[in-house]
Amino acid sequence: MSEAQQHNSKKAKWLPLESNPEIMNKYVHNLGVSTDWAYTDVWGLDPELLQMIPQPVVAVLLLFPITAEQDAAQETTDTQKVSKDLIFYKQTIPNACGTIGLLHSLANNTHAINIKDGPLKRLIEKTRELTPEERAKVLEENEELEHAHREFSEHGQSRVQEDTDLHFTAFVQKDGFLYELDGRRPYPINHGPSSDLLSDSARAIKKFIDQNPNEGRFNVIALAPNQN
Repeated sequence: MSEAQQHNSKKAKWLPLESNPEIMNKYVHNLGVSTDWAYTDVWGLDPELLQMIPQPVVAVLLLFPITAEQDAAQETTDTQKVSKDLIFYKQTIPNACGTIGLLHSLANNTHAINIKDGPLKRLIEKTRELTPEERAKVLEENEELEHAHREFSEHGQSRVQEDTDLHFTAFVQKDGFLYELDGRRPYPINHGPSSDLLSDSARAIKKFIDQNPNEGRFNVIALAPNQN
């Protein structure tokens, strides 16, 4: 096998991860994330519905359909302000966006969330000081994470199509700013100053929905204190 073939084999397409908090929680708790924290559905973006989510929310995941209109609206440049402490993973593995979203939500909150020794903690520590491209390379070669992703992507109530136009992105707060972390893009997106992660993420997500108001395949999940 040539070097190029070997490299491409590391990018084998993963099965999509279902947008299901129960599966996500089993996935990350199995990898050592403290059960004090859990992913939970956000049933609506209006203030009264956001108030139902336990606080503090430390990350928000958005599942959305990829469209040319949204891609054009989300153009980014490398001139925006980005915190040096922000951890951003490039996605080079097809269908890995669910795991990339979970990584973004956890790696940027290790100050709040305890992660036991194991493959996830080792991955975060190993990639903390790397570039996004170098992190992507480490992910391509991480068989432990690939195995865990495969195991829990097969736990869904409904089989997610392997060729899907749905994609996960994550919203986190760092140094007082709201960032959108989408591994398909070259850079994080800085959405400006943020004092309330959940409310500010909801405003950004409403812009996604407004760009395609007839599309119903949006799903929002928050990472918050576990109430169970």
